[in-house]
Amino acid sequence: MTVDSFVDEIFALYRQRGHEHYGERVTQLDHALQCAALARAEGAPDTLVAAALLHDYGHLLDDRGHMAEHEGMDGAHEAVGADALATWFGPDVTQPIALHVAAKRYLCAVEPGYLGALSPASQLSLRLQGGPLAPRGAGAFKTLPFAEQAVRLRRWDDWGKALDASGVPALESYRQTLLSAAAGSSR
Repeated sequence: MTVDSFVDEIFALYRQRGHEHYGERVTQLDHALQCAALARAEGAPDTLVAAALLHDYGHLLDDRGHMAEHEGMDGAHEAVGADALATWFGPDVTQPIALHVAAKRYLCAVEPGYLGALSPASQLSLRLQGGPLAPRGAGAFKTLPFAEQAVRLRRWDDWGKALDASGVPALESYRQTLLSAAAGSSR
């Protein structure tokens, strides 16, 4: 398999399952595209734009996107997605993905009002993911490599849930970004 064919597989999965909802009012694909557009608008590097686009890729695998709302279980989508992408993308793409749930837990612990501003689906998943980090855990999170990028990604994750996403670039417009991120990733 080549990186081109892997990107084809990613896009095929988004085309197949991207219309699904995951507890939010927006679809998987709309959410991914909004997050990537926010990252691109902030001038993030291709690796972080790729992470924003793919951060919930694990939701599309093994029906993990419905585990929280239908089964009351944490599907560990962040770890599953990061692992699935690690063949072609390095840690500068996969680690922000792997840490974006911990970033939510971190922000709930350190930022007043953050928890209350989360969507109902994010509040449900937060409970299943262990709730806000304890002070020691929050301190440890800050020191992790890619913690800053994970927090940026988490913010886009929170903001990328608009019902009217007109003007957001299409999935195919990210092909070169993903190829560049794969080529430029440290593995």
